[in-house]
Amino acid sequence: MYTASDLRKGLKIELDGVPYEVVEFNFVKPGKGQAMYKCRIKNLITQTTQDRTFREVDQIGKPDLEERVVQYSYEDGHHYVFTDPHTFEEFHLTEETLGDARYFLSDNVEVSLLIHNGRVIGVEFVKPFVEKQIVETEPGVRGDTATNVTKPAKIDTGYELRVPLFIDVGDVVRIDTRTGEYVERVGRR
Repeated sequence: MYTASDLRKGLKIELDGVPYEVVEFNFVKPGKGQAMYKCRIKNLITQTTQDRTFREVDQIGKPDLEERVVQYSYEDGHHYVFTDPHTFEEFHLTEETLGDARYFLSDNVEVSLLIHNGRVIGVEFVKPFVEKQIVETEPGVRGDTATNVTKPAKIDTGYELRVPLFIDVGDVVRIDTRTGEYVERVGRR
């Protein structure tokens, strides 16, 4: 169990059986009365945030969380199969669990699974950037050179992102898997 004085940014806590992460943290000591800890916490299952105030005497649960690094193996219908390279245990994840991460998967790519009470609640790539080829985009309009002008483009998995005007079909781009945004052009295939 944690006490309110243990709270800090990035700490994972459990309230009513649900895991949360402290996103923002403020200690407030009014002139009269007891100290309070005002926090913004993010639900690790639904990814929603809420504000919560804790008193100094509050007891806060410690979540049963485990992180496992696994490799993507293959797609099986509506499930994506990941394998632990040490124990060969398989994890079958749905599109809903993976979210947009499913568009950035490739053979043997390593991801970190966040597991709460035996259930996978989060997926994060070990390497935060992937390189994918652009398969569909419009040609850039000549003379449209204002800064930060972008156009839609698709990668081979069907994911659509915004890229600068100079990107063409066949270009390989680096994408940030955490945000799904274009980072830079790395070449052509």
